[in-house]
Amino acid sequence: MAENQDGQEKTEEPTSKRKEESRRDGEVARSKELTTAALLLASGFALLIFGQWMGVKALELFAFNFDLTRFDVTSHDAMFTHFTSSVWRALWVVLPFLIVLFLVGALSQIVIGGWNFTGKALIPKFSKLNPISGIKRIFSKNSLVEFVKSVAKVLLVAGVSFVIIWGLRGEFATLGAMPLKAAIAKGSYLIIWSFVAISASLIVVVLIDVPWQIHQHTEKLKMTLQEVKDEHKNTEGKPEVKSRIRRMQMEMAQRRMMSDVPDADVIITNPTHYAVALKYDESGNAAPSVLAKGSDHLAAKIREIADHYQIPVLQLPPLTRAIYYSTEIGEEIPQALYKAVAQVLAYVFQMKQHKAGKAKKPAKVTEVEVPPDLDPGEG
Repeated sequence: MAENQDGQEKTEEPTSKRKEESRRDGEVARSKELTTAALLLASGFALLIFGQWMGVKALELFAFNFDLTRFDVTSHDAMFTHFTSSVWRALWVVLPFLIVLFLVGALSQIVIGGWNFTGKALIPKFSKLNPISGIKRIFSKNSLVEFVKSVAKVLLVAGVSFVIIWGLRGEFATLGAMPLKAAIAKGSYLIIWSFVAISASLIVVVLIDVPWQIHQHTEKLKMTLQEVKDEHKNTEGKPEVKSRIRRMQMEMAQRRMMSDVPDADVIITNPTHYAVALKYDESGNAAPSVLAKGSDHLAAKIREIADHYQIPVLQLPPLTRAIYYSTEIGEEIPQALYKAVAQVLAYVFQMKQHKAGKAKKPAKVTEVEVPPDLDPGEG
C-alpha cells in the first residue's frame, strides 16, 4: 500500500481538488504501449493506403534528380533551384504518411488521460537527480512491472514474427521466379501486411498496460486521512474561522433587520421574551409580513426602537409566539392568522385616526383568537 513521506498509509481516494492539481502539474494517466502500438498500426495501414502512390512519386523524384543538364550541374543558382524543388517534392511524397502518424499519435495520447497542456511539466525537477530516489525507482514495483512487460513484448513479437514468416515462407520463395516489378509489388505487400500483423500483436500488451497505468496513477494520487482532513480544512476554512464568519453574517443580518423596524405598523410582544414587527401595505394585495423578530435581547432592542419611533406595541403572547415560530423575516403571515392580525391592524389604524381627530378612541385589543396548532405555548 502506498505511503507518504511521513510513513502514513494512503488509504483515501483522491479528491477532485487533488486530481485537478495533478492535471495542472502535468501528471495524468498515460500509456506508452498504447501510443507505440497505435503508431505502428497506423504506419502499416498508411503504407497500405498510400504506399503505391508514394512509390510512384518516389520513382518520379529519383528520375527528377538524375535528369540533370550540364547547366544545372555548373550553375549554382540552377542547382539550388533544383535542390529546393527536390526537397518540396520529397516532403509532398511523405506528407500523407506524416499527417496520419501525427493525428494517431496525438489521439493515442489523450485516450486515457484526456487533453492536458501545462508548462509545469517542462520545469526541471532537481529531486529526480537524487541518487537515493533513483535507486528506489529502479527497484520499485513499477520498474519490475516495466521489466516484465518489456520481456513479454520481446517474446510476443518474436513469437508472432516467427509464426508469420514461417507461414509465408512459401510465398516469399516464389518471388525469385517472378518478374522484377511483380516481385517487388508482391514482396512489399507481404512485408507490409506482416508488419501490420506483428504490430497488432501489441494490442495484447496494451490491454494489460492501460488498466495498469490508470491504477498506478490513482494509487499515486491517493491521500492519507490527515491529508484529506487538511485539504478539507484549507478548502472549507478552520471551524473557528467559519464560526466567526457565521457570527458576523448573523450580526449583519440583525442590523439590516433592525433598520427595517421603524417601517413597522405595529410591534406585538410576549411581553418580554419575544417581539415581532409587522407591516401591512394597504395599497397592495399582499398579506401582512414580518419585518423583524427576536427573542430576549433582540426583543428588547425591537421594543426600544418602537418606543423611539412611537410605533404601537401590543402585548399579545399567543399571537406573538405563533408568528415568531411559524413565519420567517420577510415572509407573509400564515392564512390561519389573518383574522387575528386583522384585528390588531384595525386597532392600530383606528388609533391613528383617533390621534388625527377623525375617529373615537377604539377599545384596546388585549386578546385575539389563535389556532391551537400554531401556538407552541409558553417558551
